[in-house]
Amino acid sequence: MLFPLIRPALFALEPERAHTLTLKLLALGAGGAAPVFGGRSPASLRTSVAGLDFANPVGLAAGVDKDGRAIDGFFGLGFGSVEIGTLTPLPQAGNPQPRLFRLVEDRAVINRMGFNNGGIAAALPRATAAKRRGVLGINVGANKDAPDRIADYAHGVAAAAQVADYVTVNISSPNTPGLRDLQHGSELTDLLAAADEARRGPIARPRLFLKVAPDLDAAAIDAIARAAAAHHVDALIVSNTTISRPPLHSAHAGESGGLSGAPLAPLARQRLADFRAATGGAIPLISVGGIDSADEAYARIRAGASLVQLYTALVYQGPGLARRIVRGLANALKRDGFATVAEAVGTSERHREA
Repeated sequence: MLFPLIRPALFALEPERAHTLTLKLLALGAGGAAPVFGGRSPASLRTSVAGLDFANPVGLAAGVDKDGRAIDGFFGLGFGSVEIGTLTPLPQAGNPQPRLFRLVEDRAVINRMGFNNGGIAAALPRATAAKRRGVLGINVGANKDAPDRIADYAHGVAAAAQVADYVTVNISSPNTPGLRDLQHGSELTDLLAAADEARRGPIARPRLFLKVAPDLDAAAIDAIARAAAAHHVDALIVSNTTISRPPLHSAHAGESGGLSGAPLAPLARQRLADFRAATGGAIPLISVGGIDSADEAYARIRAGASLVQLYTALVYQGPGLARRIVRGLANALKRDGFATVAEAVGTSERHREA
């Protein structure tokens, strides 16, 4: 309720500074956040995906809390899962500033951050110390100047596997030159084989997720689906930001980088449908991109998503968004006669077939 009052002050700040301030506030208030914003999710929203139990299907997408500084605070906002990262083996500064732009008129963001983070070794102690009120994912990537990017991913997966409930291999960022090439051909199969091997250790192996770009053609989608099945990927996150540009109205529309927010929604919906068809429903899908309401989250679930993730909509709607979506999803399930989230997954597709 307070966010509309403080949003003008936040928006008066440069976007990256406002983001950093928000993380600091959430980290400082983590101990008291849960009673204010959190509470228990309705029983109908509990769901099991890839063998992990989620209190609700609404997750925080990677990129919000890259270094895991406010994990408890984000769980306190009502998220059923929090994914930190992208984390690379070595710290890196990322691309030159400015590199984050609000497109207010479009309810969108363009970023070209470039995997700025303090390195995985610095983040893991914070992840270990977090109270973990839900499922914790760690998103890993390669350093920009790595001579062997597959080795970087293997290192990241092996390190994150000691802490995370799931590890996401992120080969979908448009802001590291050449990174998206790993989504194709032998590079993809070699990467997934290395990641699958790296997560195996003396402790129970975490689940392995793969995050893909929305800017893929049909052949690439089919190839990724086959490779994911062959290398035991437990879920696909569909999708990252887009380098395409639908019609935009903001003065920052011409900035380079990945576009997220409301304009991404149509493409994200289409890619969800494409991957649902390519996988035949055999691999759980997590939908990201332009989700800003319970109605949109519910539509993605009925279109085949087992879970959804938020990022850009938080910029415009504030910290209460996750809880509002959770409440709205519970109401929608009850209205339509579904006892659980799992019952609703893919039902719009089955309805069309019938």
